[in-house]
Amino acid sequence: MATGRRVLIGRIVGLYGVQGWLKIESFAEPRMRIFDYQPWLLGAAPGTEMQVSGVKGRPQGKGMVAQLPGVDDRDQAAALIGLDIHVAREQLPAPAKDEYYWVDLEGLEVVTTDNVELGRVSHLFATGANDVVVVRDGTRERLIPFVQGSYVRSVDLSAGRMVVDWDPEF
Repeated sequence: MATGRRVLIGRIVGLYGVQGWLKIESFAEPRMRIFDYQPWLLGAAPGTEMQVSGVKGRPQGKGMVAQLPGVDDRDQAAALIGLDIHVAREQLPAPAKDEYYWVDLEGLEVVTTDNVELGRVSHLFATGANDVVVVRDGTRERLIPFVQGSYVRSVDLSAGRMVVDWDPEF
């Protein structure tokens, strides 16, 4: 498996039955696509995960359940509750034009349209209205709406740079 960037695509949230099945929350769209991206890396930190291939799953009620190879009873499954499900970024399809995976934006240098350096993208988060880019420069944190055309003027992944229309004092 590639050792590059990882993408969070789900989480193990509970038990289902007595034969080791797990309830999972999928962040993939559509949600069943989570089973197309394998192997899974289960855990929180790079290098500490458990790699799992051959996961099977299905919708169950309003949620989803999965069976991991080698997890055959409720006790084994219980030890996995709360683990994040990551996959290598390379496993995901290429995004459409002007669409980005958040993991690809993290670490980009952010500058204003007047070429004033604001810092680097720390992470993003979703709100009801739009996504928000968190930009940090070591001493300051800025929250910039990720609205292309209005605030985000350009994203150049190959150059590692995002240009924003933003007041550096704000």
